[in-house]
Amino acid sequence: MRRRGFLRQAGLAALAAGLPARPARAQGSRPGWSPFPDPAHGWHGESSVATALRAHGAVAPPPPALPRPPAATLGGSALPAPAALRERFPDLRRHFVFEYYPWYGADPYRHWDQWERQPPHDLAASSVPKLGAYDSRSTAVLERHAEWIAASGAGAVNVSWWGAGSYEDRAIHVLMDVMRAHDLKVTFHLEPYADDRAARFADDVLYLVREFGDRRGFDAFLVLKHADGSEGPVLKGFRTILPEQVVDCRGRVHEVPDYAPDDAWRRETDRARELLRRSFDQVTLLADSLDFGRTPAAGFDGIAIYDNFVEPASYPDHAAASSARSLLFSLNTNPGYDAILPRTIEDECFEPPAFLPPTPGLDFATREGRDLAAERAVARLRESLAATLAVQQDPRLENARRGFLLVYLNSFNEWHEGHAIEPMKDAAELTASERAHGYHNPSRGDGRLQALSEALRPLL
Repeated sequence: MRRRGFLRQAGLAALAAGLPARPARAQGSRPGWSPFPDPAHGWHGESSVATALRAHGAVAPPPPALPRPPAATLGGSALPAPAALRERFPDLRRHFVFEYYPWYGADPYRHWDQWERQPPHDLAASSVPKLGAYDSRSTAVLERHAEWIAASGAGAVNVSWWGAGSYEDRAIHVLMDVMRAHDLKVTFHLEPYADDRAARFADDVLYLVREFGDRRGFDAFLVLKHADGSEGPVLKGFRTILPEQVVDCRGRVHEVPDYAPDDAWRRETDRARELLRRSFDQVTLLADSLDFGRTPAAGFDGIAIYDNFVEPASYPDHAAASSARSLLFSLNTNPGYDAILPRTIEDECFEPPAFLPPTPGLDFATREGRDLAAERAVARLRESLAATLAVQQDPRLENARRGFLLVYLNSFNEWHEGHAIEPMKDAAELTASERAHGYHNPSRGDGRLQALSEALRPLL
């Protein structure tokens, strides 16, 4: 394949020489909350969509006048026939990709201690994982994760990456070894590890392709195949299309520290494609944005929405708006949102996030309440999967026209925000020390993973 000669190509001498490693982030937990990133403590701040809301009160301009795709209902006529999908995408399972976080540590604790939690029983999670406060570098943990992911039907993971030399970066080769053994592929979303990271975006893309693709002979690196047979990597960024300023609840204006203008992003996205153009048919770069004017101006190929507060009912409008600007789109499959709260809140404008999907009268202090929340999460999984498949296969829209399909599953193990599909402990398995912290574990802790597996099985 052409990419086998990747490091020998003209223009990649800098890569062959190696990029300078960036210092690892500090250990410890963030004492408070801010809408902006704190890379030193692994806090990625609010997404582009949430920051746009904070700045403008809207996530996007009104969508264009375009007929809405058919309503999406799981098992309904809006869903594509499984045989037709498999015919268009012979590697169909590779197009279902779990968001994956390799940032947990156990000696010392990392991330489990966010916002003043004290592991091993007091965790930065609304529910206790089946594996407890695990270490992302443990081969045994990775093996169990790979088994669960492969059994679900998904074929890849999208790894949270915090710069060359970071804790997460150093965990990836072992992660890839395990994923490869289970016939799973790995790709990346680039986190806001520094305020000036937009100026390094092309170097970061090239580093990822070189270090985790070329150097390993692309044994576990996701090279996505499209319906026309073309192929290439798909990478996305978090906090990309940002406003210059936001306004808080008291009307005070704050500069956004990691804002980068569209032309700065455009230089980097263009440079990344130019350096990789001889190695792949295309390089697909996605932004976590619903700004359909700035996203193409910044040189991104499309949008990949991370936020679970973007309702599945809105997917047709966002897909239509993307298509009107010739943008690809990936609107995620998710179980909703059940985030932990900081114990020290220094920002007077902080608003506690609500449980999603909205469930009036929900009482987590009761078994019935916890099981109801679990049922609602499963319903959201099914609804969002149906919605994203329906719009991605609508022949009037950009994805179907260009033979592109990509379903991000949000997430496998983002425990802080409560949308992990990784199994949690059954309520009966919680220890007395764990029960004292009021976790939300339902009677059956693997319900989300089982529901997703059942929904994907007819397709895959």
